[in-house]
Amino acid sequence: MRIQKYMSEKGIASRREAERLIMLGLVTVNGKVVREMGVQIDPEKDKVAILPAAEKKLAKKTTIVIYKPKEIVSSREKNEGKTIYELFPRFAKLNIVGRLDKSSEGLLMLTDDGVIAKAVTGEAHLVEKEYKVTVREEIRAGRLKVLERGIEIDGVTTLSAKTEWLDNHTFKIILREGRKHQIRRMCEALRLTVTRLLRLRIGPVSLGKMKPGEFRVLSAKEVKLLKK
Repeated sequence: MRIQKYMSEKGIASRREAERLIMLGLVTVNGKVVREMGVQIDPEKDKVAILPAAEKKLAKKTTIVIYKPKEIVSSREKNEGKTIYELFPRFAKLNIVGRLDKSSEGLLMLTDDGVIAKAVTGEAHLVEKEYKVTVREEIRAGRLKVLERGIEIDGVTTLSAKTEWLDNHTFKIILREGRKHQIRRMCEALRLTVTRLLRLRIGPVSLGKMKPGEFRVLSAKEVKLLKK
């Protein structure tokens, strides 16, 4: 296994970050500094570590939690409307993790930490994403079981989900994936019209009492839990 892949899988650094640390001579294998990209290791036998200078670089990573208001675009492209970076120009160097469509609102992350980005959007589907959904039509709790089992979208069935019925027009749903317009398309399959879609949580990180347009820095505990 290549060193950078091992470091990524262990949550030490993203592959790109690992390559950068290797180039800087900040990664060791069995106590010896490695600078070559193609070096293979045996995860069962070899010990990979990073030097203190690398730890300081990784500690400087920033992750921001934003309550994205409706009609704000999760993109750098301005052709669809006002973007999240126009709302928060100070975070222009951070990348969006887990996009929300223009009509949706709630928890959005911006980060320069590749490990967090992979944890949230990676194909392992380990991080839950919780939403509160309001629909125009009346819906009974039993009907939500169809969403839990999965809905076929573009020939692929969505992963199993969890739901909680709140009232005749509102329910919560927890997903482990983030396909484009997934919840809206799942509801369309049940002939339900979404009037409000609010993301409440990504893994251990919750929206809490934040209001539209507010932001906060992810705590060290939240970063650790996400990477774990």
